[in-house]
Amino acid sequence: MSDVTIDQTVFLTLVRTTREITGARLLIESIRSFGGTMSQYPIWVFEVDRERAPCKSLESTNVQVLPLSVPDTVKHYYFGDKVYACARSEEMANGQVQTLIWIDPSCLVISPPLLFILDPSHDAAVRPVHIRNVGLPQTEPLDGFWRKIYEAIGVEDIQTTVETFIGGLRIRSYFNSHAFAIDPSRGLLGQWFDYFEILVGDQEYQISACNDEFHKVFLHQAILSTLLVTSFDLKRLRILPPDYNYPYNLHQSVPEDRRALALNDLVCIAYEDRPLDPNVMDDINIQEPLRSWLADHAAVK
Repeated sequence: MSDVTIDQTVFLTLVRTTREITGARLLIESIRSFGGTMSQYPIWVFEVDRERAPCKSLESTNVQVLPLSVPDTVKHYYFGDKVYACARSEEMANGQVQTLIWIDPSCLVISPPLLFILDPSHDAAVRPVHIRNVGLPQTEPLDGFWRKIYEAIGVEDIQTTVETFIGGLRIRSYFNSHAFAIDPSRGLLGQWFDYFEILVGDQEYQISACNDEFHKVFLHQAILSTLLVTSFDLKRLRILPPDYNYPYNLHQSVPEDRRALALNDLVCIAYEDRPLDPNVMDDINIQEPLRSWLADHAAVK
């Protein structure tokens, strides 16, 4: 990967399937259309299994498709490829990139995501989780799932908390990973992969506290969250506002006082399986030019 173009800020995403290639194309076009001063930033697209899902068609100016050979230790585990892609991007940054911005291919950029750009006083930018899922309230004792993660990283417990966007539940610090930014010089992404590989390979843990799909799916997110609050000074952790990573996929579950009224008011959204045709998106206001842009791209999606 010696031919990778280096810049101060780089967007990252990953594709595994034809469907994700389509999503990544929309994500890239949304960055180019609505990213403002960030619209031409380099984008690295990691591609898992190039033979099965070739996506050379994504390559364009400042967009590079990078084959990713995921280690067998995590290859078949939920989001093992994502964690490894982030670790590889950190290596590729090689001291020349100030900010890596990860965005899942099931997300769109609607306004310039300027708060993802890290200044010298911040090491990462993240949103709290939307819903609790495996999150643990501060008032409850540690369960086996989180205790093992904390033990692996070398802490007994953490005292910091966040509030879930839906439900307003106060839980131990636990962050959403649809999109986040990080300073690669801190080395946290490599640590993320190392601890992920250790815990995935811990057979006793995998058949006990992490034995169901629910916990396996969110293991990567729990490890990243723990590393963020134990590796960085909390003052250097930028907590993003609700218009970042807005969960349009959960829009109907968002409390009315927090529910977005217009899609245009948001910076970036996660939509996952929800349609992007403005003619059927009848639960939120969509103004121009976004409405026409979505209409033009709905057929592609």
